[in-house]
Amino acid sequence: MKQLLLVFIGGGLGSILRYYISKNLNDYYSNFYLGTFLVNIIGCLLIGIIIGLSLKSNYISENQTLLLATGFCGGFTTFSTFALESNYLFKESSLLQTSLYMGLSFTIGVLAISFGLWLCRML
Repeated sequence: MKQLLLVFIGGGLGSILRYYISKNLNDYYSNFYLGTFLVNIIGCLLIGIIIGLSLKSNYISENQTLLLATGFCGGFTTFSTFALESNYLFKESSLLQTSLYMGLSFTIGVLAISFGLWLCRML
């Protein structure tokens, strides 16, 4: 039950922060959803660091990993919003703008996770 509560609390905090950032940075009439993009990239970096720390000499516990990686990062990042916004861009913008948004989100996200893991190995 404690583990479910940790995921619940982390997810709630991550969702609130995602809402705040997206509300303030997304311009739904532009050709790039900056808030969602940044949230997903920051979330990828954070989960890379969190998992890296949990794998390296148990710097953070299993419960802390549940709170931060599963809960917070799970609530903070959003694949469904990314997919919806990609659909909007496809309908309202050029294929180039849509491809740029999707390609950058995916590529930089994977690189951010790798960078977070690499940072933890360097500790």
